[in-house]
Amino acid sequence: MVASGVASRAFPLAAITGHGTLKLALLLAAVDPGLGGVVIAGGRGTGKSVLARGLHALLPPIDVLDVGGQALNVDPQRPDDWDEATCLRLTELAADSTGADAGALFSSSASLPTAVVPAPFVQVPLGITEDRLVGSVDVTASLTSGQAVFQPGLLAEAHRGVLYVDELNLLDDNVTNLLLAAVGSGENRIEREGLSLSHPCRCLLIATFNPEEGPVRDHLLDRFAICLSANQVLELEQRVEITRSAMEQAESSTDFCARWQEETDALATQLLLARQWLPDVQIAREQIVYLVNEAVRGGVEGHRSELYAVRVARAHAALSGRDRVEADDLQVAVRLVIAPRALQMPPPDPDQPLEPPPPPQGETPPQGEQEPEQDKNEQEDES
Repeated sequence: MVASGVASRAFPLAAITGHGTLKLALLLAAVDPGLGGVVIAGGRGTGKSVLARGLHALLPPIDVLDVGGQALNVDPQRPDDWDEATCLRLTELAADSTGADAGALFSSSASLPTAVVPAPFVQVPLGITEDRLVGSVDVTASLTSGQAVFQPGLLAEAHRGVLYVDELNLLDDNVTNLLLAAVGSGENRIEREGLSLSHPCRCLLIATFNPEEGPVRDHLLDRFAICLSANQVLELEQRVEITRSAMEQAESSTDFCARWQEETDALATQLLLARQWLPDVQIAREQIVYLVNEAVRGGVEGHRSELYAVRVARAHAALSGRDRVEADDLQVAVRLVIAPRALQMPPPDPDQPLEPPPPPQGETPPQGEQEPEQDKNEQEDES
C-alpha cells in the first residue's frame, strides 16, 4: 500500500514544535538510508506518525523504469541491481517493440523507458501476511505464461523510499523478523512455491510503537540504529502553538504548507546535498577508537552500537556540510546510538536537546583545515 499524495498532505517537518532530537535522527537516517532505521516510542498523540510523514515530504523524487505504464522503482542507472523479474519484463518489452533489441536495451541507459516519481511511502499494516510482505506467485500471470511469475510485495514497493511500521510491538514476530532481515541486508530473498529469486530492498525504515500497548523485544530494538522517545515535556506556550498549528493545517493544508515552504525547501536541499557529500566524508581511526571506547565504557553488548555510531557520525558531518568527522559528530553519535544502549552510563541531559544542524553555506563542504577556526568563531558567538 503505497501512500499517494503523502508529501502534499504531510505536516511540514519544520513546523513541528519540539522533537529536535527526533528530527535530527530522522534526517540522519534519510542522509544514509542504510543506517539501520529509526524506532520511535511514545504515547498516544505524541506526533510519531506525523514525524515520519513529514520526513518523507523532504525526500527527493527518484528515477524509475516505466514498463508498460507501470513504474518499477529500481534505479535505471544501476542495472546490476535489477532483479530477474525486472530483467524479464524489460526483455519482453524489447521483443514486443518493433526493431528493438534486448541487448541494446540493457547496454544503453538512454534507451530505457524511465519516469520521475515521488519517493515511495509504504506502510506495513497490522495483520499483513508473509506473501504480501515479501512477495509471492502471481497465479493469473503464471497460468497465462506457463511458469511461475513473481508478484512483488511491500518490500519491493518500498525500495528507495520509506518503509513505515506503525505499532511495531503488535506486528507478528515472524513478519517482523522477515522485514528486519531484508532491510538490514538490503536484499529480499524469496524461496517459496517454485520461486527462487531476490530483489534489492534499500529503504529508510521508520517504526513506531506505544509502550503502554506492550513492549518490543530488546533484540529487535537493537537491530535499529536509533531508538528514541517521542514523549516530551512542553511549556504552556508550546502546547498552545501545537494546537494552533493543527487547527490551521486542518482548515487549509495548502496555505499552511505554503507558509512553511521556505524552511521545507531549505531542509530538502540540505538533505539532498548531504546525500551527495556522504561518500566523501572521512572518519579517522582515532575517532573510531573513541566510539568503541564509549561503547565499552557503557557496557554495551555486541558490535552494532559502534557500527551504527560510525555511520551516524559520518551522516551528521555530511548534513553539516563537512567532509571530515569532528568532535560534534562523535558526540551526536554517542548520544543517539551508544547512550540509549548503555548499561553503565547516565541518560542524556534533557536540558540539552539535540537539534538539526543549520544548512551549510554554499554548495560545497568547507575544507578541513578551515573548520577549527569556524568552530572557534561559532563558540565565541554563542558565548
